[in-house]
Amino acid sequence: MANPRAKKLADRIKEVIAKRLDKGLRDQRLGFVTITDVQVTGDLQHASVFYTVYGSDEERADSAKALERAKGMLRTEVGRNINSRLTPSLEFILDGIPENAKHIEDLLREAHERDTATSAQASTAQYAGEADPYVKPRETEED
Repeated sequence: MANPRAKKLADRIKEVIAKRLDKGLRDQRLGFVTITDVQVTGDLQHASVFYTVYGSDEERADSAKALERAKGMLRTEVGRNINSRLTPSLEFILDGIPENAKHIEDLLREAHERDTATSAQASTAQYAGEADPYVKPRETEED
């Protein structure tokens, strides 16, 4: 989205949809939805709206259905609040960032636990051979 106009339109769409969702929809299936990002194509005809839902998988599915059902009403709201000849079509995409972040946090925690276990083993470890395995020059009896 290198086009500055597309970026400005995406920010405006994000703001309009977030305000409308804050007012509420008639659909009771809509959960606690947060609009995380909006990306608009270069020709300003299509907008991908990324969102997250706080809750269970069932609440995510219900919120996706509610957003899909309200897509026309939200597009109308966007059309009223932007200064553009054409109103972009909307596509709602569940944002995977929270799940990816949790997965990364789990991997980092596991790595930290393994590092701690390795450090504990290393503190009690002993050399298999000599402490200094490098060959030293022979000492002569004259020295």
